[in-house]
Parts: sequence; C-alpha cells; structure tokens
Amino acid sequence: MACRGGCCSSAGRLNADNARFLLLAVLIVLYMLCGAAVFSAIELPTEREAKERWEERLENFTRRHNLSRAELRHFLREYEEASVAGIRVDDIRPRWDFTGAFYFVGTVVSTIGFGMTTPATVGGKIFLIFYGLIGCAGTILFFNLFLERLITVIAYIMKSCHERQLRRKGVLPHNSQWGSGTSEVDSLAGWKPSVYYVMLILCVASLIISCCASAMYTPIEGWSYFDSLYFCFVAFSTIGFGDLVSSQNIKYESQGLYRFGNFVFILMGVCCIYSLFNVISIVIKQSINWILKKLDCRCCHKCQRKLFRSRRNVVMPGNVRSRRNISIETDVVNESDTDGRRLSGEMISMKDFLASNKVSLAIMQKQLSETANGYPRQMSSNSKQNGFSGGVGALAIMNNRLAETSVDR
Repeated sequence: MACRGGCCSSAGRLNADNARFLLLAVLIVLYMLCGAAVFSAIELPTEREAKERWEERLENFTRRHNLSRAELRHFLREYEEASVAGIRVDDIRPRWDFTGAFYFVGTVVSTIGFGMTTPATVGGKIFLIFYGLIGCAGTILFFNLFLERLITVIAYIMKSCHERQLRRKGVLPHNSQWGSGTSEVDSLAGWKPSVYYVMLILCVASLIISCCASAMYTPIEGWSYFDSLYFCFVAFSTIGFGDLVSSQNIKYESQGLYRFGNFVFILMGVCCIYSLFNVISIVIKQSINWILKKLDCRCCHKCQRKLFRSRRNVVMPGNVRSRRNISIETDVVNESDTDGRRLSGEMISMKDFLASNKVSLAIMQKQLSETANGYPRQMSSNSKQNGFSGGVGALAIMNNRLAETSVDR
C-alpha cells in the first residue's frame, strides 16, 4: 500500500465498512478466478471428448438412415423444446400435477431452482415473478428465525457444558442452582460461545443429515453414494444445478413415505447449511478485519518512520504517545486532524494540546487539589448534603473551603 504524509489521519477517517467491502469484493473476484481456472482444467477435456463422440455418433446415424445433418439437427431442437416442457425419453411422473407443482414451488421459495420444471406459459411466468418475490422473502425470514433459535439452543448447551467444567475445576459449588451465587455469576458473566465451536457443530449436523439422506437416495434413486452426497450439497446449499433431482420417477417403493422423507431432509438440510453459511460469513468477516488491521498497522508504521526522517525543522513535542496507550476518552481526539500533526512532530495549537491531553490535565488538577488540602480529601456526608461537589484544581479548593465553612456553621 502506498503511504504518503498524513495517511495516519486519513486512515482514521476512512470508513471501515467501505474498506471491508472493497477487500471482500477483491477476494471474491480472486476466488472466482481461481475456481474458474480449476474447473476449466478439470472439465474442459471431458467436454471435448464428449463432443467428439457425439459428432461421431451423429455422423454414423445420418449415414445409416440416409438423413441429412440439417434434418436431424432440426429434430433434436424440437426434442429440446419438448424437454423444457417436461417431456423425457424415459417414463416419469407428470411435472405439473399437484404433487409435481408442490415440488416446484418448494424449489422456488427455497431458491433451489433445480430447473427441471419451468413455466412455459406467459401467465405462469408472470405469476412466478410475484409468487417468488413474496415466497422467497418469507422463506429467508423463516431461515433467519430458525438460525436465531438454533444458535440459542447451541449457546445454551455450550453454556451448560461450560458450567459443568467450572464445577469440576471447583470454581462453582456443586450444589448451587443455575444463576445463584456470586461466584457463579462472576464466572459465567459475559461468557459467550466461540463462533468456531458453533461452526463445528453446524458442520457436523449438516454432515450427519447429508449422510442419512444419501443413504436413503442411493437405493431408491439408483445413484451412487457419492452422487447422492453431491446432490445433497447442491440441493441443501440452494445451488440447484438440476443434473440430479430426487423424486422424479412415476413410482417408488413406499412412495408416500419416501416423498415425505425427501421433503424433511431437504428442509432440514437447507436450514442447517443456511445457518452454516451465516456462521462462516462471520469467520470471513473476522479474517477480513484482521487483514485490514495488519495492513493499517504496517501503513502507519511506515508513514511514521518516513515523517520522522523527513521533517527536521519542526519543534518536537516532549512525548509522542503511541496509539496502543490511548484511553477511551482520547480516542475521538486521536482520530481528528490533530493526530497526524502530533505524530509528525509539528507544532500544534494550545487548543489541540489541551484536547489531546485532557486526561493528564485532570490527573494533574486532582493532585493539585490534594496537595492544597494536605491529603486526599474524603467527601463527607454533610458536604454532599450541602451540595458542594469535589471538583478539581482551584474550583476544588474553593468548594472544599466552602464546605468546611458550612460544616463549621
């Protein structure tokens, strides 16, 4: 990062959200470029081989049946149109009966969108726009509410486990009830579950659901176990490629039970994966903040070294405090325009000096007050009743004298 004079003060004014957004956008673009390179290297040779085989079969078929390539291609285009409407070579159940339509709206509101069923009429497409607008918003709200309750349950379980560990270590008494006792309150106050433990629990839960669902899909759909796991991830993550779609045959053994199990697994899997994605996004956000902090620290250190080397004809202040030792009260002052001037060693105005050192002045005034009185004065109950506040500096001395006069009277 380029570092110029005054970048410390400009970095303080920089909106952290904008910096985080830009860095995340760059990382996502780089992630997509890397993914495109990997998938292209893996899948492109297979695509070329499949195209060569198809051209060879097409040539043999036209030669065997004495057809022209144009006629055959026109026939294949008509089949593609029929395939979009739901017609397949193998016997499958109707796409637009009530059960098929219910399966379709489930893929719409859950944003899975397999693509094996799409509306072909103008009325259906118009209705889908308004139906999906409300349905997707409501389903996302449901997922968010589910995430809140799931995190609450996980946090409660983890807090119970944390309490048991404290009891085993002897920090908490074994016979105390939940929420009783000062030692328990002090030990559990402010305790929060780690986001990494929550992410691990959600990963395990998603993996268990995917494995159980794959064990159901493999014998019923005739897929391999790996293909079943692949379908689970594509469906549960709402990617929905549509190359593998469950519950599309006309008949199944225990058809009603299978379709119910399919619905339950997809619902549970989508909820768990959605929650997992939200937790992973928190971890990504923490990583981005860590990167920005490291970049900011390196930029400020380089800038400070350059400024101290370059500026020779300036009056140096007696003490230049680092940002690590800044208290809460002076945090706002250091993010102002005076911060760059103080760190660069330039002269500052008395107003800026007093504002940046108000904590030290307060301590100095308190010491002056104690010295004037001969000892750290304790505020008596009578002085509080008379309304005299302690104060600092000369005002403190005057108030204390008035308080003593009032008490003597």
